[in-house]
Amino acid sequence: MDDLSVDSSEVSVEKPEVSVLSKKPSVSVSSAESVKRTVKTVKPGVTSVVKTPGSTVSSRKRVEGTNGLNTSSNSVKPSVPRASLSSNADPVKRRNSTGGLVGKQSGSDPKSRDNAASVGGNKTSPLVSDSARHSSVEPRRASLPAFGTRTSIKASDSSTKKQSPVSPVTRASRTLSGGSDVSRQVRKPSLRESLSGSTSKGLSSSSIESSNSSTLRKSSSKLSSPSARSPSLSSGSKYGSLSSSVDRGSTLSSRRKGATPESRDSRFIVLPQVETKAGDDVRLDLRGHRVRSLTATGLNLSPNLEFVYLRDNLLSSLDGIEILTRVKVLDLSFNDFKGPGFEPLANCKVLQQLYLAGNQITSLVSLPQLPNLEFLSVAQNRLKSLSMASQPRLQVLAASKNRISTLNGFPHLPVLEHLRVEENPILEMPHLEAASILLIGPTLKKFNDRDLSHKEIETAKHYPAHTALCIRTGWEFCRPELAADSTFKFLVGQWKDSLPPGYMLNEASVDHPFEEDPCRCHFIFAKDRALSTESELILKYQWFIGDKTPTNFVPIADAVKEVYWPKHEDIHKCLKVECTPILRETEYPSIFAVSSPVSVGTGYPKVLNLTVHGELVEGNMIKGFAEIAWCGGSPGKGVASWLRRRWNSSPVVIVGAEDEEYRLTIDDIDSSLVFMYTPVTEEGAKGEPQYAMTDFVKAAAPSVSNVQILGDVVEGNIITGSGEYFGGREGPSKFEWLRENKETGEFILVSTGTADYTLTKEDVGCRLAFTYIPINFEGQEGESISIVSQLVKQAPPKVTSLKIIGDLREGSKVTVTAIVTGGTEGSSRVQWFKTSSSKLVAENFLEPLCTSKIAKAFRIPLGAVDHYIVAKFTPMAPDGESGEPAFLISEKAVETLPPSLNFLSVTGDYLEGEILTASYGYIGGHEGKSVYSWYLHESESDSGALIPDASGYLQYRITKDAIGRFISFKCTPVRDDGTVGDPRTFFGPERVSPGSPKLLSLQLLGESIEGTVLRVDRKYWGGEEGQSIIRWYRITSDGTQNEIRGARSATYTLSIEDIRFLVSVSCEPVRSDLARGATVVSEQIGPVIPGPPTCQSLDLHGLMIEGQRLISVATYIGGEKGSCVHEWFRIRSSGIKEKLTTDDDYLDITVEDVGGCIELVYTPVRKDGLRGTPKRVVSDVISPADPVGLELTIPDCYEDIEVVPHRTYFGGREGRGGFTWYRTKAKLQGSDLMNVSNDCENVVSCGGSITYTPSLEDVGSYLVLYWVPTRVDGKNGEPLVAISSSPVSPALPVVSNVHVEELSSGIYIGLGEYYGGFEGSSLFSWYRETSEGTIVLINGANSTKYEVGDSDYNFRLLFGYTPVRSDSVVGELKLSEHTDVILPELPIVEMLTLTGKAIEGEKVSAVEVIPESDIQQRVWQKYKKEVKYQWFTSTENGENDYFEPLTSQFSCSYKVRFEDIGRCLRCECIVTDVFGRCSGPVLAQTNPVLPGIPRFDKLEIEGRGFHTNLYAIRGVYSGGKEGKSRVQWLRSMVGSPDLISIPGEVGRMYEANVDDVGYRLVALYTPLREDGVEGHPVSASTEPIASLISSKK
Repeated sequence: MDDLSVDSSEVSVEKPEVSVLSKKPSVSVSSAESVKRTVKTVKPGVTSVVKTPGSTVSSRKRVEGTNGLNTSSNSVKPSVPRASLSSNADPVKRRNSTGGLVGKQSGSDPKSRDNAASVGGNKTSPLVSDSARHSSVEPRRASLPAFGTRTSIKASDSSTKKQSPVSPVTRASRTLSGGSDVSRQVRKPSLRESLSGSTSKGLSSSSIESSNSSTLRKSSSKLSSPSARSPSLSSGSKYGSLSSSVDRGSTLSSRRKGATPESRDSRFIVLPQVETKAGDDVRLDLRGHRVRSLTATGLNLSPNLEFVYLRDNLLSSLDGIEILTRVKVLDLSFNDFKGPGFEPLANCKVLQQLYLAGNQITSLVSLPQLPNLEFLSVAQNRLKSLSMASQPRLQVLAASKNRISTLNGFPHLPVLEHLRVEENPILEMPHLEAASILLIGPTLKKFNDRDLSHKEIETAKHYPAHTALCIRTGWEFCRPELAADSTFKFLVGQWKDSLPPGYMLNEASVDHPFEEDPCRCHFIFAKDRALSTESELILKYQWFIGDKTPTNFVPIADAVKEVYWPKHEDIHKCLKVECTPILRETEYPSIFAVSSPVSVGTGYPKVLNLTVHGELVEGNMIKGFAEIAWCGGSPGKGVASWLRRRWNSSPVVIVGAEDEEYRLTIDDIDSSLVFMYTPVTEEGAKGEPQYAMTDFVKAAAPSVSNVQILGDVVEGNIITGSGEYFGGREGPSKFEWLRENKETGEFILVSTGTADYTLTKEDVGCRLAFTYIPINFEGQEGESISIVSQLVKQAPPKVTSLKIIGDLREGSKVTVTAIVTGGTEGSSRVQWFKTSSSKLVAENFLEPLCTSKIAKAFRIPLGAVDHYIVAKFTPMAPDGESGEPAFLISEKAVETLPPSLNFLSVTGDYLEGEILTASYGYIGGHEGKSVYSWYLHESESDSGALIPDASGYLQYRITKDAIGRFISFKCTPVRDDGTVGDPRTFFGPERVSPGSPKLLSLQLLGESIEGTVLRVDRKYWGGEEGQSIIRWYRITSDGTQNEIRGARSATYTLSIEDIRFLVSVSCEPVRSDLARGATVVSEQIGPVIPGPPTCQSLDLHGLMIEGQRLISVATYIGGEKGSCVHEWFRIRSSGIKEKLTTDDDYLDITVEDVGGCIELVYTPVRKDGLRGTPKRVVSDVISPADPVGLELTIPDCYEDIEVVPHRTYFGGREGRGGFTWYRTKAKLQGSDLMNVSNDCENVVSCGGSITYTPSLEDVGSYLVLYWVPTRVDGKNGEPLVAISSSPVSPALPVVSNVHVEELSSGIYIGLGEYYGGFEGSSLFSWYRETSEGTIVLINGANSTKYEVGDSDYNFRLLFGYTPVRSDSVVGELKLSEHTDVILPELPIVEMLTLTGKAIEGEKVSAVEVIPESDIQQRVWQKYKKEVKYQWFTSTENGENDYFEPLTSQFSCSYKVRFEDIGRCLRCECIVTDVFGRCSGPVLAQTNPVLPGIPRFDKLEIEGRGFHTNLYAIRGVYSGGKEGKSRVQWLRSMVGSPDLISIPGEVGRMYEANVDDVGYRLVALYTPLREDGVEGHPVSASTEPIASLISSKK
């Protein structure tokens, strides 16, 4: 699908030119009706030409260059002949689809006529403009009607003979006569002559062929494809309706709209794309067909249409548009709509593009909401505001050239991207763009065809959040620094009458909202001091959430407090809070405040509230609770900690208390606790820590638990009674020990006051009891707890007082001693172990030191160093019974001797290059990494300098640095445990001597090529080298060696003299003390050959300024120099490189070089032609020369023809120069001309651009142009001044836009737009037109106003305007379009009322109210034909805004049905008169229909009269939806009024039994509606029930 791009000023679509080659000649048909209307008023010397569709006057074109036909490089210049005008000439001042007024018809000066277009230059015909605008939104037609489909094209340049692209401009119905050089007499053609004569004339295409790419946008952008409709086409048969077709063309020509300068210079925007691959079944194109009504016969509107083009017609009503339910593109531009009356568009639900430009619309309030509308053009109307319904998908709104002066009522447009309001009074509003940003929101991308200004975007941010609401309700927009106070005063002014009496509002605001962060509103009322009421003002809140702009607010459930927490889904949406003041139980109207859009949370959480729950008593569990605002972060687990705070001291952290829960301990008594909480998100972001403090913690009552006896109950052991005390600080608790009596079993007290007890022989075989009596610090005694032990056993052998005696050092002897209890000691066993741990571990982790298990004495081996000694003592009784073994570990690890050296020596010769070797003896445990260091000493007494490279080694090779110095070696013994012993140093006996100087190697590096640098590579040995002697030699082919003079360095560059020679070098080594060694000569290299041509250096000399000359300076090597190559390049600022044509060694700088750099590529060339490597050099950026204007002249000037001065500029790239146009009555010369800007009395400034279009005020005056040449960087040159050679000439008098307007009922006024100098006494006339087209002059009607009489009924009126210039030059008569048929006033219904109740079952009637005016009473009496009614009901979904028609309900009355309950009824009334006209529909609507009172009609009982039969109730219920109606069955004795209830029988069916025999059955039915409303009960009865048995008898 083609891209939908439109002119950004409106909807004109730029299309590429389409070349059309026609094989058939063009056929032009003159309009008979147009001829009838033509009144020739010809002045001598003026040729009157009848304009016929299809005929034109061709002019010469100039073909520039060698291309013959250039459509992209030449601009189109206007060339409109001034000598004659057509009677059907185009209006001079007209509107186009962009809303602009086209300037007057332009003429061409003699210099520009060669390039002029013969059909109006850049004033494109409306036909071309219209079809071009729509060519992007509708498919190109594969074919056109057979008549007039193609147009032959003959290029005016006979030398080229090339076919050129043809615009539909050449098919437009224009006939223009040229001036003195191009004009020719054209007689009034007949129909036959037009058919035959126009075929022999070739149509000019110069308006297209000479336009360049920029001009295509300016003047040819509105050219349509070949499928555009020609005005000569007929909608009927091929030839059957030529005159009507031509009539449309000629009539259309009087309503052409041309392109304005703004539209020509405008950029392009992208329309919302619409699927346009559609056939004729979904497309209707009736542009320019003078359609007056959408309901006219033959219009063929159908629901299948998707693309409808009805522009340039006479439509004034949308009645009938409802049928277009599938239309996507609807073009109603340039009709006679005035508005309101857009309600019928509500049926066009899928409409995407709506064009209403060029009408007389004054309001869009009636434009309904169109859910799919994306593009709306209302330019060139009479709108004063843009108030309309919200358009949810509107992206482009073009409203240029209206009368918009306010933003009051601006609609909600949530996705609007482009807004255009150029040429409206509202543009005078400061910061209008910022106001638009506030109203529309972040979707707005362009304002008035420009990207949004960053300054205006920033300005919009400084306005309060509620600014958009204030703008829509009439607030006067002001500067941002005043907006806060101004908008608040504006809102207070709206609320002041509804505030509680005696109160004044001081503040209504909302904090800036952040995600998941509390947002508070502020409503502050000030109370009048004189108010004596004691009632308190109560504020009730309700929060709302809106869109990204403050619109579409929806209440937030449960958000009724002063604070609201914005959620994640609220981000970028605005908040609104309504505050309802309540005083003395009276609610006053709400006021509100609006926030800025909700910002994304900081991600750092906040603690809003922190509390601690739980009873503050020792042992209880307390818990901290934190209320967190996560501020956009993911809820995580915070960091909790508890602190303890004593009285009058700082809090101390409780170790391990890092959960929200904490159990109070004894340490917390008489302290207050501090709960510290730091919120942390799941992403790791931490908030600010907060704390909560408790009261002081109390102690619990004393108690004891877990009482037990610790220790083995064995004779001699000490057992201990223990328990877990609880209840504050423990005081002097009591302990008691009791022994059990073996005989009685009683427990006797044996010890008190201590928890320890030593078992004695008396306790053996008895049980002991331990009693714990808890007592707190205050003396309060708790409940005692007791526990009983097992029987006390006799003690086995036991070891006590185990000791290790001796020195714990390597090699020392140690002994173990112990005391054995439990009888006489036998042969106790002792075993020795070692361990690396200072604490005693399990035996299986101990390493044995000896195999003997009975030795009590032991000598510490080396393996025990740094280990602890462990002795295992196993007591033995004489009878062999063993006791528990005892272990004892030494107090410290086994020590070793300190590390030391017992000897140190160094061997070797102290001569440069020799190796010295050190050796030593180590004692003191295991040797670790001993430290070796070598030092150099200047003397025997200095400390020496460390030799880093030799550190850590026992050997050292003597280097050159050691010559003349002493050498020492130091060894520091280190044990493997890191213990360092005393270092020991060996000092060398003599100084180091140097070696004899000599060269170990000598060679030449480098190639034997001219220009190569040869380098001497040598290795010297023998002390510090001095200035060794180097000589270079040049050797001939016969071996003759000649020293090269001056070559004494280590490098030598081969020159041109060395070519064909061998080269060698010699070196005599010299030590620093001048000792010399043997001379060494290198090998010869060569012979030397010439090097490649090389440029060693390259520079550019000269000033880098436009107009200067750059000279290259190069240094050449590489044999004999030849013709070197210079290549010059221009490097643009964009990086593009362009090669220049010159090959000299210099370059003259031109303007093309300004802003870029010059690059020289120098290629050295040897005389034999060998080329070297190119070398490049780039200049600095070329600066421009000072700006200078070389020439300035002004051509001849004509009214409303653009003047383009001829000028020549020099000095860099030209910038935006200063151009000032002046108007003067006298022709200035000399100093007066140069000082024209200072002459304020006789000179008037009239323009400020490079070109100027003379207006009426300039006629008769000379034009002066003051030009200040300016470089692109803003630097100005000396100004130039030029004056026109002759005064501005006026244009011929013409009139355009002649039309008739109805001032009031029966009174019309004729209007037209005069052009061509100053208007004199123009002539006016009125005409009547019959239905057959005959035009009759109305005698005496010679003013602009005309009052309709009875003789005008059934006729159409035309207004004639003959322009007359002030110098009595008479123009041609111009007739207006005819009015509608003059008819009496349409009968209307003033109001429609409904009588009756909207209740189920009732009848509702419609009664129309007739206006009381005499005219309407007469119209109703004389012309009314019939009154039509249509009833509607609202939809089932409860939406009372959408109604569906009720079929067959066309009377004035309607009976309400059950199906209508809950719906609204609507009656539509339309009145028709005898002329076939219909009044607008008048509506009346009921409230939702209510259900009727529950009723049950036609109640009867079905069933035969026997006692075994089944009986059922039947009837008709009405009155809403039936609920659980009640039924009761009764018996009635024949002849008795009494009724007997049958218990339990309440269903709709009843089975008679024997008890019913002889009785009548009665059913009592009470109707009940589902909402509980009860109706009147009804009853029915049966015949007496007979027995089935008796009946059989």
